[in-house]
Amino acid sequence: MNEAPSQNREPHENDGHETGDRPDGTGPTRRSVLWTAGAAGAGLGIGGLGTGSAAAAGADQASTATAAGAATAPKGRHKTMIGVPFERRSTVRIGLIGLGNRGMGMLPLYLAIPGVRVVAVCDPVKDKAAKAVQLVTAAGQPAPTAYTKGDHDFENLCKRGDLDYVYIATPWDWHFAMAKSALRNGKHAGVECPVAMRLDELWELVDLSERTRRHCMQVENCCYGRNEMRVLRMAHAGRFGSLLHAAGAYNHDLRQLMFDPTYYEGPWRRLWHTRLRGDLYPTHGFGPIANYMDVNRGDRVVRISSFGTPALGLAEYREAHMPPGDPSQRETYIESDRTFSLIQTAKGRVLRLEHDVSTPHPYSRINSLGGTKGVFEDYPERIYIEPDHTDDEWGDFSQYAEWDHWLWKEHANPPGGHGGMDYIMLYRLMQCFHLGLVPDFDVYDAATWSAPVPLSHASIKANGAPQEIPDFTRGLWRKPRQGVDSPKPQE
Repeated sequence: MNEAPSQNREPHENDGHETGDRPDGTGPTRRSVLWTAGAAGAGLGIGGLGTGSAAAAGADQASTATAAGAATAPKGRHKTMIGVPFERRSTVRIGLIGLGNRGMGMLPLYLAIPGVRVVAVCDPVKDKAAKAVQLVTAAGQPAPTAYTKGDHDFENLCKRGDLDYVYIATPWDWHFAMAKSALRNGKHAGVECPVAMRLDELWELVDLSERTRRHCMQVENCCYGRNEMRVLRMAHAGRFGSLLHAAGAYNHDLRQLMFDPTYYEGPWRRLWHTRLRGDLYPTHGFGPIANYMDVNRGDRVVRISSFGTPALGLAEYREAHMPPGDPSQRETYIESDRTFSLIQTAKGRVLRLEHDVSTPHPYSRINSLGGTKGVFEDYPERIYIEPDHTDDEWGDFSQYAEWDHWLWKEHANPPGGHGGMDYIMLYRLMQCFHLGLVPDFDVYDAATWSAPVPLSHASIKANGAPQEIPDFTRGLWRKPRQGVDSPKPQE
């Protein structure tokens, strides 16, 4: 069956502002130098720098032990954030940190939602901040304050007393520090993926969210794709029977972009391929299938086993396309070209994750779900469920539009990129603010969806040995509750 992909199947690049080395190629900023020094000295709890040296190997061994040992749930000192609503407010005052590809792509969508005011923007690149200010004023809002005084000016943004929500779209290295600053200053935080790169950081965000009574959320737009939300509703209605397995991925050929000196501001994303072997970007695939399986809402993920191929793709691409004197020639890549992870849930169900940004292939998030009554597979979208299909031929998923989520029925042609799921996600998040509702996802989801980053690395280093996945809810996963499949509110 050769169906054309639906609108929301377009390739997804969700990286935010990319600040690492200077954009003119003259050398690393203080940010990247300090981060690399810290990584080499502490092993980051996730791995060395991939230099092939004995020191790096020792850091890897220590990091594997750290990743496994940190899975044990520390005793909670504060009340859970499960079921905690936002404070109801007619206008949501937001600050944006990171104004690169992702941040500038999301800014117009925030401005398109009624009852949202952009109060502050932050980026060390002044031209980007100036452009953001112009977009805000062109939308008829007062000029936001721009924070551009170096790498840590975001801390001043977070200290403002007139912000409700801080949106973070920066390189992964900075997600944890920025989310922590927002929470400590009494702001709700929405963080692009992953929310953090280490297990100890994930636990600290959970504790901080509980202590400050502020939500820290993984703003995972793929959970709001039209197909994903339709499958979610069908799964919850029992159309797939008892659920057995699911799969998600981020398979996206990024070789050209990772070596492009202008797309990312510095090589920060490529440098992660010198530090880790595991799944660097799990949430696009993991978030939707975790929703299908009610992870943290009646089931939980308990262990992960990961395997990785040799790391060959980036080096071969560099040899073919980069000049001999390019700084990338000094890099040693250890990140597996493709990682495969199997995750088991408390109910015995199995989830599969894949990650591959280093080899040629069409874009795919896989997005499949199977149960005792049938299966859905995406890329291309197709379905086979009983009693609708009995002839051993895939069915037409477009015939199931009646199962569209109410958000997609209300916003059939949403603005923005990625087929409209960016807008749907932000609209719903702001709606929860406006009406004082419990958000569709919380810090426990953020931590769970990001945990495969360090744990897949640890498993690959241990030849696929299972790694315990922390129960970030501290036992509260057993209680069913609503999530992205939320009822339409009465406004």
